[in-house]
Amino acid sequence: MKFDLDEQQIAFQQGVADYLAAECPVSRALEPHDHGKPDFALWRGLMQLGIGGIVVPEEHGGLGLGLLDLAVVMEPIGRHAAPGPFLDHALGTLALTVAGTDAQKAEWLPALATGEKRATVALAEGKGEWFADQWTMEAKPTLTGEKHHVLHAEGTDAIIVGLAGGRLALVRGDAPGLSVTPTLSTDAGRQLCTVAFADTPCEPLEGAAGARLVDAGLVLLAADAFGGASRAVDMSVAYAKEREQFGRPIGAFQGLKHQLADMAVTIEPAVGLYWFAAHVWDTDPAAAPLQAALAKSLITENYARATRRMTEAHGGIGYTWEYGAHVWLKRALFDQAYIGMPRALRARVADLSGW
Repeated sequence: MKFDLDEQQIAFQQGVADYLAAECPVSRALEPHDHGKPDFALWRGLMQLGIGGIVVPEEHGGLGLGLLDLAVVMEPIGRHAAPGPFLDHALGTLALTVAGTDAQKAEWLPALATGEKRATVALAEGKGEWFADQWTMEAKPTLTGEKHHVLHAEGTDAIIVGLAGGRLALVRGDAPGLSVTPTLSTDAGRQLCTVAFADTPCEPLEGAAGARLVDAGLVLLAADAFGGASRAVDMSVAYAKEREQFGRPIGAFQGLKHQLADMAVTIEPAVGLYWFAAHVWDTDPAAAPLQAALAKSLITENYARATRRMTEAHGGIGYTWEYGAHVWLKRALFDQAYIGMPRALRARVADLSGW
């Protein structure tokens, strides 16, 4: 039994990490928070590296790999708090890969793999009904109603909409009756929108793959959160080694030393949770809902705690706008809330376990 990534997965992850280390310093992650405009340039750069085609079948120009391969490249994206439509485009592409008709796949997947076209997903209804068994919107055969908390819906080419019964449908970005309204987001690096449909034409996907799509979203958020939480530990340790007080590095003081050790031993072992959840999604669909909910609930909760402690460990500088610790705190709060808070996911685990 193998308990680690393979060489190809490590190479993918390192390639994304190297690109973002060069192109996404803290100042770049801060830009959307300064001017409020979405940043698609980093996403386009990663599309050129090929990550858009990771789950796309080879016959449509992709690599034909699995969710685990996609999740491991989400980790460095989270580590750098990179702004852009990485999560939503990945989920839109995955939805068409899993549930698209032959004609839909042939039309959309080659362009989505290269980034020539962009996709997003519209899942949440009402006050945040994220899960497939909570969706009520129906295709009759057009769509009427609203979806909330839709990522980067402005200017997108395709919106994958969650429907009653866990079904999915594709709405083209230029469809009549479609309106998009940007809303405030905790994480300015991820633009949120409300999407309204008024007798809007849609194209049904095959089967009832909505629950599978939600589970994949939970896994990718867990991967993003693990990357960010690891960065919070590294930033805190580096600062504790260089900042001096009373003639000594502050990391030598027991109170901070123990706090940083607690952060590390809480966060680092959790990498296996998202690895396993992604592996199960690829290999054992019946077990995927429970593992995805467990991974997302624990890792995103740990991320939120870690970023708060990171800010405290940096003292006064941690609260300044320019230093940027708040970028990871905001990303942590976003990851924690998107597709369900940890409390809701733990309740879901209890239901799935028959407790």
